[in-house]
This record gives sequence, structure tokens and C-alpha cells, in this order.
Amino acid sequence: MAQSELENGATAGDGCPTLAERFFFDNNGYLVLEEFLDAEHVKALTEALARVMPRRRTLQEQGIPHTGMTQIKGEKSTRIFYILDEDPLLLEMLDWPPIWPYVTGLLNARPHHHASDALIEYTSDLMGRAGGWHIDGHDEGYRNLGPHIPLLQLKIGYYLSDMTQPGQGNLCIVPGSHKAAYEPAQEDLKQRGKAVGIEEICAPAGTAILFHNALWHSGGPFTREDGLRCMLYYAYEHPWMIASQEHWGYSKGFYNNLSPERRKLFHGFLFDPPEHRWG
Repeated sequence: MAQSELENGATAGDGCPTLAERFFFDNNGYLVLEEFLDAEHVKALTEALARVMPRRRTLQEQGIPHTGMTQIKGEKSTRIFYILDEDPLLLEMLDWPPIWPYVTGLLNARPHHHASDALIEYTSDLMGRAGGWHIDGHDEGYRNLGPHIPLLQLKIGYYLSDMTQPGQGNLCIVPGSHKAAYEPAQEDLKQRGKAVGIEEICAPAGTAILFHNALWHSGGPFTREDGLRCMLYYAYEHPWMIASQEHWGYSKGFYNNLSPERRKLFHGFLFDPPEHRWG
């Protein structure tokens, strides 16, 4: 599996992204940073989701209004959107210092938050599911701006479960597809790599994957009996964009309790009173 190497002894945040990482991301549309989160951090985040998921499922099942969207995908599998106010550890990941040089280096020196979600998926609920191939972004993936669709959103996925083996819903991508002048045929995408070069990202817990909004991607199939996929997603956009509906999903109290630095990741008009500032 192609992946980033922190070269010459560099650590996350120390001269990152490197020129090699920038080159790889620009040409392939993604970057894999294996074991970017340490084991204790992964454990803490997993425990946070174990607290959050049952509450969100209960709210959804009882029809109680709540922040964001909750998708119940079976007896145990759940995906939740708008997670920043669910647990302090999930908010902390919004601008976690080791990842920040990658966000500012690949996207914008003054990025804004775009979206967040978390998922826990099990083979027992999702065996045989069909792929959901897509690109990200409003207006059907910003298709009216392409080809080639520019980098408008940078998405980061964190593996919280061990995904070194295929067949447990692993993220699947088509490397380089963010530069394609034509869309892949759905029939070719169903062939899982035989026609369009699909790659299944197999990596250990703690891995971060960063990818371009126009990269074709999908959750993979579940074929392992004990398959488990647990992930966090955070997406960022340029500060001049106003595309994300998640910005309107949180309360004034949430925004006004943010630190001064974190407030800069959101539009000034969201605060009470509004902040009159660039970005």
C-alpha cells in the first residue's frame, strides 16, 4: 500500500508535510499516515464513541430532535454527523496539533471546519452491502468546476479499529481520480480494481488518511465474519466558502464557549455577538 513516510527522522508537525508528501498528495489525491495516533489516544477516542453512539441511537429511535444526523445501519452499526459537541475528545480532534501542519500546508493557511462524522460498522449488519462510490462536495461534488475539480475540501479519516486486513468495510479509493477528465463507469467500479485501479486502504488503528474532495472513494465490502470498522472523519474548507450546513447545526452556547483560536475555524457571524473579521 502506498503511504507517506516521515522522512529523515521527522515527526508529525516537524516540517510536515514534506516535499515528498506534497508531491504524493498532489499526484494521487490522498496521503496515508500510518499509526499517526498513539495507542492510548485511539483507546480514549474509541471509549468516547462507546459513550456517544448509544445516546445518539436512542435519540434517533425515539424521534427526539438532536444536533446533526444519526443513521442506524443495523443492530449495532451507526453513523453520526455533527460530532463536535458530543464529547471534549471529539472536539479536540478538530485542530489536533500534529495534524494541523498538514491541513494548513495542503489546503489553506486559514482553514475553516467543514464537516465531522463518526461511524462504527460491523459485518453482522453489513455483509454484502453495495459500494457507494462518490466524490465529495456540494452541487454534486463541484462538478460544474471541472475538469479538473480544484481542492476545495480536505478530508481526514482516522482509523480507530485495526484495518490491516481487507474485507471489513475498508475505505476504497481510485488513486489519481481527482485529476480525471471523465467519470469512471459504475460497472467498472463494481469490479473492485480490475478496470480502474481501485485500492483498498488496509492500515492499523491510529492511521490517518487525507484525501482530495474529487477523489473517487467508497466504503468497501464486508466479507470477514469478525469485520469491524470504526472511524472518525473531519473535513476542512477554504475560509471564503460558506457551503457547510454543519455550521448552522450547533448552538450559540457551543460557539461562544470555543477558545479564541478555535473560533477562527468558523464564520464570524455564527457568534453572539457576531465577530467582524476576515474569514
